[in-house]
Amino acid sequence: MLSQHTIDIVKSTAPILQEHGEALTKHFYKRMFEHNPEVKPYFNTLNQSSGTQQKALAGAITAYAANIDNLEVLGGAVELIAQKHASLQIKPEHYPIVGSNLLASIQEVLGEGATDEVITAWGEAYQFLANILQGREKQIYDANANKSGGWEGFRKFKISRKEKESTVICSFYLEPEDGEALPEYLSGQYITIRIPTPDGSTTMRNYSLSDKPGNKYFRISVKREKGLKADMPDGYISNVLHNDFKVGDMVELTPPCGEFFLNPKDQHERPLVLMAAGVGITPILSILLTALESMKDRPIVLIHGALNEEVQAFKSTIDNLVLKHKNLKAHYCYSEPENGVLKNKENASIGFITADLIESQISSRHADYYFCGPKPFMVNVYHDLLAWGIPGSQVHFEFFGPKEALTA
Repeated sequence: MLSQHTIDIVKSTAPILQEHGEALTKHFYKRMFEHNPEVKPYFNTLNQSSGTQQKALAGAITAYAANIDNLEVLGGAVELIAQKHASLQIKPEHYPIVGSNLLASIQEVLGEGATDEVITAWGEAYQFLANILQGREKQIYDANANKSGGWEGFRKFKISRKEKESTVICSFYLEPEDGEALPEYLSGQYITIRIPTPDGSTTMRNYSLSDKPGNKYFRISVKREKGLKADMPDGYISNVLHNDFKVGDMVELTPPCGEFFLNPKDQHERPLVLMAAGVGITPILSILLTALESMKDRPIVLIHGALNEEVQAFKSTIDNLVLKHKNLKAHYCYSEPENGVLKNKENASIGFITADLIESQISSRHADYYFCGPKPFMVNVYHDLLAWGIPGSQVHFEFFGPKEALTA
């Protein structure tokens, strides 16, 4: 356990870290990549160039400092980090690399404010958190390895099918090269894919599984990512998968991970409301397929927002599910429909997913909500549900970015 003296020192640095957090984390990543280039494959270059990872780490460090005497508050964040680390195969030997560069960055950025006492306290605090994460990560590794069909590390998979879902999204069906069975997973979880890079290294990305468990394949549905600005790179893996990889090619995968999922054993009478924007439909579709199979009498509402039908994935799949299942209702929301006209006005609208739209589609606010999509959509939905007074236990989301942004 940490001493009260250490806790007091770390807590006293929270305001300083909040003020200088992003400068610190930018320096940290630059320093670490220069001193330990071997860790570069574990990081997303697009998120680095956009500043997303720096903001996420800055928020995490500040939150840890502010709540170091009440770590129960950070329980969800610890689980999210542990699942992410396990998906990327972060191991105990990686922690000293991060720790040494983080402490050095604190010294180099904060200058005189980083006294020997502060650095010693942060060294103890970092090791304390590292021990918690490593313990949880070992549990995840062991659980994945001990499942029927499970494994630890990377396993080779063959692309058995490649299917265009929209003008920007393509599905990849991935089957194990060894022909052995796949483990069960929870709908909403993701896998990590690793592919070679031109410089002879490798790079990794997380992709949500877009089909239900129990198949002989994993399916991921990948959006071709473009740089958000002219000086930002396009998403490397997404573009390589779209342009270069074909049926029969091999990739490497880690087992499914993630803390965003629907547990089919959790049976509730209250409605299930699933919401997605853009490619956020991928984990939501997996959840929908499982819910329809295991919760046959439960009312389910799906709301999917997209730019237009050209870029929307899985519309025909969802339409067919609506026809087959009386307990399912779907609504589509288009911000820029082709020629400004809706093709089908019965279950579609023009605009964005708002509180009014959500309420118009559900019979009661008292429901379980699962949602995934880009930051503006996530922030709006999160705040709408908060304003409605929906308990946290009924609000579930997958957010690819610093979760602190949701509460801003």
